[in-house]
Amino acid sequence: MKRELFSLGPVTIYGYGLMIAIGVLAAILVAEYRAKRIGMDAGRIYSLGFRGLLGGLLGAKLLYWLTNIQSIAANPAMLLDVSDGFVVYGGIIGGIFAGFLYCRRKRLPFFGYLDLFIPSVALAQGFGRIGCFLAGCCHGLETTSRFGVVFPPGSLAPHDVRLIPTQLIASGLDFLLFGALLLFSGKKCGEGQVAAVYLILYSAGRFALEFLRGDTGRGFIGALSTSQFIAVFLFFAGCFLYLYRGRKRLSRYEVPPKP
Repeated sequence: MKRELFSLGPVTIYGYGLMIAIGVLAAILVAEYRAKRIGMDAGRIYSLGFRGLLGGLLGAKLLYWLTNIQSIAANPAMLLDVSDGFVVYGGIIGGIFAGFLYCRRKRLPFFGYLDLFIPSVALAQGFGRIGCFLAGCCHGLETTSRFGVVFPPGSLAPHDVRLIPTQLIASGLDFLLFGALLLFSGKKCGEGQVAAVYLILYSAGRFALEFLRGDTGRGFIGALSTSQFIAVFLFFAGCFLYLYRGRKRLSRYEVPPKP
């Protein structure tokens, strides 16, 4: 639980940033490997992954600003902080939308590439949540359990109380989801169903885990946190997508040649 890992001259390596980088690299490599195995155009992986990453970062930042609009109105300087303040659901939505635009422009099978990438998304999230643990963000409620953790001074979490390690719980669930999606990929009946299972399982897990979160500034809509509110819609969207795409017959990937 160390926010700053080490320094190389004037450059400081942060635990959160390092784990994000590891997660992104692992996600791209896994997607490239799987693309080659199932006969998809592996040459598109890096371009698609790069655009998905940019869309994800932008979406995560925009949703953070929306959920903290009152704080930003009181302190507009928050808009200049590009290192902290991201919401996962915004990243998911932004990344998928960026991928959709790329596939549409290149005439690629969107749902096929979405199913290819979505297990990698869960993998990257698993590493990202370890980064949250190192930084102390997204921490849990106070607890008297011996499984609670006390964060050190300088962490984003309170350092004088024992807290539920929600970051590690979320990380473990993300890695399990990654494995489950890989197993299901060989059993799907239609393109898009792997993505649907991701939306269903991730939203359900996130909805439940939010009850253990103790960090402030997440935003609330009535009795639900912003993430729980979004989770409800994405859960049912996943159910609809699973049923709808299950009616589509699997087809061979006919990827147009590169221009």
